[in-house]
Amino acid sequence: MKILLILLTTFSFFFAQELKPTHIYKANGAVTDIIYTNGLLYASTDASSVDIFDTKTNKMTNSIKVPKIKDFMGDIINAKVYSIDVYKNNILITSQAEKGFREIYIFDGSKLNLIIGIDKGMFISKAKFVNENQILFSLLSNQMFLYDIKTKKNIWEIQVSQSKFSNFALNEDKSKVVVADESGDLKLLHTKNGKLIKILAGQNLDNVFQVDFKSGLILTAGQDRRAVVYKENSGNAYYKQSGFLIYSVGLSPSGKLAAFASDENNNVTVFNTITKTNLYKLGHNAMNLTNILFIND
Repeated sequence: MKILLILLTTFSFFFAQELKPTHIYKANGAVTDIIYTNGLLYASTDASSVDIFDTKTNKMTNSIKVPKIKDFMGDIINAKVYSIDVYKNNILITSQAEKGFREIYIFDGSKLNLIIGIDKGMFISKAKFVNENQILFSLLSNQMFLYDIKTKKNIWEIQVSQSKFSNFALNEDKSKVVVADESGDLKLLHTKNGKLIKILAGQNLDNVFQVDFKSGLILTAGQDRRAVVYKENSGNAYYKQSGFLIYSVGLSPSGKLAAFASDENNNVTVFNTITKTNLYKLGHNAMNLTNILFIND
């Protein structure tokens, strides 16, 4: 699926409940991850690219290419980009390598620099900047690493749990990370040292596909058809029930609004996290959603 739907909507009760997209951006391949910063939308794809769109002109301004790979038959194929992040002018890219391994690159605006190569033999699932010199990444085995780019060494590494890794999300100042896995429990950790702060449990009964973390709230996308809202400090929680697997969720910057993929037609339900009231249904999504991102409130 090569269509990325961007819903630029003023959330007001004067609008109809069911909303249509105002813009549709076409990427070079199926979209795997999206990041928005300073008016630019970055979309990673399964076609060896990170496509960059200007949300003012609604045009693609650049497409960063990662190396293609050989499959087990020796044919040259596109590499899937699994995750991206942006820090200042640097773009962090986690992409598919040969033999099932993954690599991490940083694009500095002019060239692609290999940070962690296939020689490490890692099955990296996701990577994010903690600061200019440090990145946090997780393996499918649920091992997590804080890596120093300058020294090319791990600052710490831990086995988060024995369950298969699903997703992680950092808070705004990147001091904490919440990790989701197939157990349904969430692990909240300090990024400085990897120490466990607390476990949030008892709400998702199965695999958590995705998680978001903003303004002291944590939101989950559950295989058990639950989108759970946790309060970080108190641990208090509630969930929104769906009639279908919830693959993706997103929180607004203030945490007052939340969104989840809510049915088999790939609609997105937006609700108020305080009143728990459903506000809007965002439609016209042709395939399963991989990410939901609020540009603002």
